[in-house]
Amino acid sequence: MSLNPVTHPLLHKAGVRHGFFTREGGVSEGIYAGLNAGVGSKDDPARVAENRRRVAEWMGGAADDLCGCYQVHSAVARVAESGWGGERPEGDAVVAGVKGPVLTVLTADCAPVLFADAEAGVIGAAHAGWKGALGGIIHSTVKAMTALGAEPSRMVAVVGPCIAQGSYEVGADYQERFAHHDPGSERFFRPGAAEDKRQFDLPGFVLWRLEQAGVGEAAWTGDDTRADERRFYSNRRAFLAAEPDFGRLISAITLS
Repeated sequence: MSLNPVTHPLLHKAGVRHGFFTREGGVSEGIYAGLNAGVGSKDDPARVAENRRRVAEWMGGAADDLCGCYQVHSAVARVAESGWGGERPEGDAVVAGVKGPVLTVLTADCAPVLFADAEAGVIGAAHAGWKGALGGIIHSTVKAMTALGAEPSRMVAVVGPCIAQGSYEVGADYQERFAHHDPGSERFFRPGAAEDKRQFDLPGFVLWRLEQAGVGEAAWTGDDTRADERRFYSNRRAFLAAEPDFGRLISAITLS
């Protein structure tokens, strides 16, 4: 089976090679069946390595060209000047202004965000869960790209497959935390199944963060990771099914 990543017109227009990869086209088995790219998962490391090699090849590079952080739900953005050869510095975003590095993020319900400023030749990739999105990872990515010569108003950004509002129930305390930190964010919550529950619109909140950061144009692919088991891995779905672990999706971008 060939790889069949989700792509988006905004990034095609920017002239960058990119993909929000699904489970399709991988060699992992069992609960990881498909294209599990998670080096932190308990999957067979050889299978994960082969999956990552396939992604790198689809992106026009080699496995050593992949640049992805050891993700910690932070607001730290790193700069890649060449491939990282398997190194994974702590952080939750990577930016580049040169050809060669393939910027990546891993997700399994959190939002992957791919950025490009075609005129400046600067790209970025961010991992935005609720904690990172609230804590400033979007603004950090934009700031790091700007330092390389990008202009926020020229940037395009696409939020990839992630958990959608109808699939994402959280405690009411989340709404209070968001409202305290960022007034106006209450609109991204709606009542849940119980009085003390809410449903959180993660992609909507990330799009709002992109707007706040001055990004010229942004969109969400519209894919719900928890709802589509055939195409996507999901932390929430695995937890509810009492599975011991889960695969990780990889999203990637590189300058052509």
